[in-house]
Amino acid sequence: MNGSPALTPVQIVAELDRYIVGQHAAKKAVAIALRNRWRRQNLPAELRDEVAPKNIIMIGPTGVGKTEIARRLAKLSQAPFIKVEASKYTEVGYVGRDVESMIRDLTELSVTMVKAEMATAVRERAEILAEERVLDLLLPRRPGEAFSSGTLEEISPDASRDATRDKLRAQLKAGKLDERMIELDVQVQAGPMFEIFSGRRRVKVGEARRLLAQEEAQKLVDVDEAVSQAIRRVEDSGIVFLDELDKIAGREGAHGPDVSREGVQRDLLLIVEGSTVTTKYGMVRTDHILFIAAGAFHVSKPSDLIPELQGRFPIRVELEPLTREDFVRILGEPQNALIRQYVELLKTEGVTLTFGQDAVEEVAEIASTVNQRAENIGARRLYTVMEKLLEEVSFAAPDMRGQEVTIDAHYVRAHLAPVLKDEDLSRYIL
Repeated sequence: MNGSPALTPVQIVAELDRYIVGQHAAKKAVAIALRNRWRRQNLPAELRDEVAPKNIIMIGPTGVGKTEIARRLAKLSQAPFIKVEASKYTEVGYVGRDVESMIRDLTELSVTMVKAEMATAVRERAEILAEERVLDLLLPRRPGEAFSSGTLEEISPDASRDATRDKLRAQLKAGKLDERMIELDVQVQAGPMFEIFSGRRRVKVGEARRLLAQEEAQKLVDVDEAVSQAIRRVEDSGIVFLDELDKIAGREGAHGPDVSREGVQRDLLLIVEGSTVTTKYGMVRTDHILFIAAGAFHVSKPSDLIPELQGRFPIRVELEPLTREDFVRILGEPQNALIRQYVELLKTEGVTLTFGQDAVEEVAEIASTVNQRAENIGARRLYTVMEKLLEEVSFAAPDMRGQEVTIDAHYVRAHLAPVLKDEDLSRYIL
């Protein structure tokens, strides 16, 4: 827990409540798991390595908040976090992604995260160095030659170099030189997997300062230290969210694809129980990475997993299907509430959108009804309903600047009733 060591389980749940409605049992479980990270860091060295993370399986239908809980948890702890789908992996020896690739990807993310933090820490120093390099380009060493430009004040040849440089620095800081063109040697990366090479470009001074500040920041960052910190962060606080675990549940006596599913489980077991994975940055131990698995488990159940893997996920949490009342709260309560998102989006077009409480309840009722009729996709149904409801307003918004649109229950029924009446149509549209 690098960023928030003082957060208690109660505070963690309160933070999650700002974005996720209900699911108190799941929030409580992940809050305890996160706090245990901090507790482990404060143990004596001889005991610290003995405490294993309490991995969690979240069981519940789609759209009830499983992924969002894990994602918000990682943001709270500022921990390296990766979401992977268990069904995308194949057994070792088969064509496809092996399970160790999730740890390699997590390490890559951690290195990027740490380098960005270090670059931010040295930004001020990097900007000073970049400024000096720009001044060197603006005032090359040519003794006896006056510095002259249409955008600059004339500077006499007998002026001392330091005085000239100081005057240029003042103009540079004032932004008077930002539009002037200069030639600059810049480092260009051809792609994420290709080497960096240098090239010469003509750029504006303002752009040159930005490019050179980035280059100087990279030089000031100790890459070896960044990699070392990143690996420690993965090993001590990394979180892997393993979605669709139910899709690889399958046991002995199986035939065909079920054989491969059990093979993936056994490969996964090695990572979850603790092993050493080779990455391009070095060896990474997985003993203390927290694994949060999730699945609907409609057809299979957690007991269909191989016993060894079951034992590595000691905490089971069942998430409740969302009700009409939950939908009402989701539309209006969270900090990133859906209605607020649409209001702010249309505000950029100069359109004032207002939702009445009766409209909120009507949208919640429709979403709940469609979930019962068709596949239950949880809160994701609200996105579909809201998009259909505001389709005409969103389309015409650029021509409605300055207007106010009020959404009430009558407006909701008028725009969605035709689709709701035709059950076959609603299956496709809502």
